[in-house]
Formats: sequence, structure tokens, C-alpha cells
Amino acid sequence: MMRLAQFDYIFAIAMIFAFLDAWNIGANDVANSFASSISSRSLKYWQAMILAALCEFLGAVLVGNRVSDTIRNKIFDVSVFAQEPAVLMCTMMSALVGSSLWLTLATSIGMPVSTTHSIVGGTIGAAIGAKGGSVIHWGWGGVAQIVASWFIAPAIAGGFASIIFLISKFSVLEVKNLQRSLKNALLLVPCLVFLTFSVLTMLIVWKGSPKLKLNKLSTGTTVGAILGTGGVAFVVFMIFFYPYFRRKLIHNDWTLPWYGFIFGPIYYFKSTDSIPPMPEGHELVIDYYEGRRYDNDSTHSAKSVSSEDDVEKSGDIVTTSPVAVVSAVEEPKKETTKQKWWRMLKEGPKSWPRLAWLVLIHGFDQDIIRDQVQKKDVLSGDLKRLHGKSKYYDNKIEYLFSLLQAITACTMSFAHGANDISNATGPLATVYLVWTTNTTAKKADVPIWILAYAAAALVIGVWTFGYNIMRTLGNKLILQSPSRGFSIELGAALTTVIATQLAIPVSTTQSAVGATVFVGLCNKDIRSVNWRVVTWCYLGWIVTLPCAGLVAGLLNGILVHAPTKGMTYVLSN
Repeated sequence: MMRLAQFDYIFAIAMIFAFLDAWNIGANDVANSFASSISSRSLKYWQAMILAALCEFLGAVLVGNRVSDTIRNKIFDVSVFAQEPAVLMCTMMSALVGSSLWLTLATSIGMPVSTTHSIVGGTIGAAIGAKGGSVIHWGWGGVAQIVASWFIAPAIAGGFASIIFLISKFSVLEVKNLQRSLKNALLLVPCLVFLTFSVLTMLIVWKGSPKLKLNKLSTGTTVGAILGTGGVAFVVFMIFFYPYFRRKLIHNDWTLPWYGFIFGPIYYFKSTDSIPPMPEGHELVIDYYEGRRYDNDSTHSAKSVSSEDDVEKSGDIVTTSPVAVVSAVEEPKKETTKQKWWRMLKEGPKSWPRLAWLVLIHGFDQDIIRDQVQKKDVLSGDLKRLHGKSKYYDNKIEYLFSLLQAITACTMSFAHGANDISNATGPLATVYLVWTTNTTAKKADVPIWILAYAAAALVIGVWTFGYNIMRTLGNKLILQSPSRGFSIELGAALTTVIATQLAIPVSTTQSAVGATVFVGLCNKDIRSVNWRVVTWCYLGWIVTLPCAGLVAGLLNGILVHAPTKGMTYVLSN
């Protein structure tokens, strides 16, 4: 076998658009993993971005190759390209082009779409453009199974999420006595810790990653690893975190530092009589509903009014010093982000490294909750009325769930990296296989460097533009809180884990949205869900497959079937 050096340019184009596809997976899909955590104030944006980088990268590299072959082998018959391997190479390149271009458009307009839809549509369109519709596996063993998973996944994720939330709701959140509610929460949370860590371990070892040879483990060893990891997490929580949370939340020890859990075992024996009275106005935990609380409009409001508006409405005469007036008049207009980037670009190469860094961390400066609540658009509707249909739970209870939600966000992010990285690596691995061996093998082993390459692009995508999709999700869909977000994320993660192990590339977008809608409906009021956003999401899912397929199909059809000097002639010689 020999490398097809004459088609280096096809491999180069595939590399470029695989990077763009993976970038869009990060910018569009990763929002599903962390939108709830950020929208509920469980995580700050910069914290979520660091966790996203770690979990998405590790999930993609360690487990991502399990579903890469599904994108190709379950959609069309690879054997029809046996005599023309380079045509398969061109087909996969066209699929990446069609998928990435559509995702770029969708991400730019804030439409949460399925990147799985996109690459499947691109692959179908490109294959039809090359060989016609007869090569596509339309039945249950192929496209039908994948399409069915897109509709089944939201229901399964919603079922998991609603069960978890309802257990929390009736055993903890809606218990009228706060002390009893806190005690119940301190008993429930360790069980949820066990479940969460077991799910994460299940993802890694259940049928395992071939790269780590974990798929060679016996059934007993696999079950032992899953239950053992969950058990260790449970014990660690009970030793270090349980006494810390009990002292902080039940006994109101406001003197504990955030790292106080390190000394957890001491608090089992330390007397509570030494706790000093809490200073007036001190907040033991943050208000997780800040900016979205409408149960007391006199003290809480999601709408911020400028001081100028206040003065205008009150009609009072406000006197200011001449210096202040002059300062206000002469203050130069603040340079926008794009203007700053353009200025640094024109300054020359010496400013370019800093410019690249500013572009990379651009998303870190975004205030997602403020944008969700204050920036009104056609999707927002009446958010005050929407959020008013949901209950506000005690912040002490939400505090426990907020810490647990960070774990579930990482679990879902890891699962997302494992499952959705194949949308970029599957086609690219096929292109690389043909380019290096001139064959069309049934199995395209995905090299580690391809997984790392796509994972890096994914991380860059979420860092630079992930905030745009997060604005659409979160509090615009339902009222977010740590208890709700935890249920949403764990339910979606469970669904994604199961799909990954069954080698079915489900849509994590649909899993997350389905889980969010079901948790919102747990309020027993359909008006607690923003159906405009749900419709917007479904519109994106419906149009994605034909749009990506049309672009890929037209491109590949032109390349392969151009007369005489087209790709058919070139690729067969």
C-alpha cells in the first residue's frame, strides 16, 4: 500500500474543515454541558471553561474512538468505493465541508443544533452525490436507527432527569421545615455522589476504550470498578464534606473558609458552642436566583435601570459638581472589543500573540445570566411570567446541589467529548486511512493525534464562542437553579453514556433540551417552559440534516461527476 501523494490537497482541506467542524462542536454543543451550571450560578463562567477544556479533551481522547466508525459504516456501504478509494476520500471531505459550513451559520445566529445531525446529513448528501441513494443504509441497521435515537434520546433524558428531580423535590426541596430539609439533603447528596461517580466510571470502563485496552476487562472487574469508584467517592464525601456542610448549613458556622472541607473529620467532634453569632447582613451562601427573582419585586428585580432613568422618572433635581459634568462630557467613548482587535492587528506582529490570546479568552468576559434576562429578543417572551411559574427553593439547599452540579457538569462534558468528537474525527479518520493506505477498510482506526487535534479545536470553540449558544439556553428555556440543573445534567449524561457504549451517536443537544423541558414540566404548569425556545431548537434539528446534506451533496457531486477532467477521471487514475 502507498500514500496517495497526489491527493495531499484533499487531506489538507479535510484537516481544515475537520478543525472547523470540531470548533463548532465546542461553540454549539458544549453549551449543553455547562449552560445549566452557569445559568444557575453554580459555576462562574471562567470556572466552567476550564472544566470544559479538561473534561471534553479527556473524554474525546480516552473514549472518543468508540463511535467514530458508526458515522461511516452505518450510513452507507463502504464496499462500493473499494475500486475507487480516493472517491471515498473526497466524499468524506465533502461531508466535513457541508457539516462545518452549516454549523458555522447556525452558531452565528444562536441556533442550538445537533452536530450529530449535521455530520450525518453531510455524509448522506456526499454519499448520494458520489454513488446515488442506493448505497445508503436507510433501514433500522443504519440511518433509521440514528434518526430514531434523536427522538428517543430527549424522552429518555427527560425521564431520567424528571425522576431525579422529583426525588429531590419531594424528599428535600419541598419539605416545609428547613432543618429537616437540610438533614434530608445531607443524606440524599452522598447517594447522588455515588451515582454520579459510578456513571462517569461506567463511561470509561463499560466496554472500555480500545486505546486503553479497558474493553478487555472481565464483567466482574468492570462492575467492581464502577461500584468501587462510586463507593470511594461516597466514603470521601462522608469523611470530608458531610461534616463540613452540616456545620456550615445546619449550625450556621459562617467562619468556615471555602477549603474547610479538608478538615472535615475534625468537625465530627468539634463543639458547635464556639461558633460566634453571625454578623448582621452576612450571607452564608449566595442567592442562586439573583437577577431572576420575582417573588419580591421591591427587593429583587431582573431588570437593571440606569441612574439616568431613575432621575428622569423621579423628576428630582440632581446637582453635580462642574468637574463631574465636564468629566462626563469629555470622557472618550469606550473602545469596543472588535475595534481593539482591529487596532492590535494593524499594530503588526509584535501585538499578534497578545491578540491571539485575547481572542481565545474572549468568552470569559461574558455575563451569561445578564444577557439571558436583560437582552430581549423574539425568543425571550415574558421571562418574568415564565420564571414566576417555578418555585424558588432555599439557597442553603441549592448550595448543596450547586457543588454536586459541578460534578454532573463535568460528567456530561466528559460524555459529550466521548460521543460527539466522532462527528469530526470519523470522516477525518477515513480520509487519513485512504490517503495513507489507498484502501477502504471496514474499520478506520482513529489515531490519537486526530482525537487530540479535534479535541483541541473543540476546546477553542467553546472558549471563543460558546457563550452565544448559552444565551439561548439556560434561563430562557426554564428558570434554572442548581437543583434543577443537577437533574438535567445527570439525566442527559446517563443518556449519552448509554448511547456511547452502544456505539450510537446520539444528539447531546436533544438530550439536554429534552431533560430541561421535562424538569420544567415538573412544576405541573406547561407555562413554566418557554415553548418559543423549544420550537427554535426543533426547527434547528429539522433543517440541519437537509441543509448540511445539500451543501455536501452538491459539492461532492460536482467534484466527482464533472465531465472528462473532473474528479472521477482524476481519482480513478
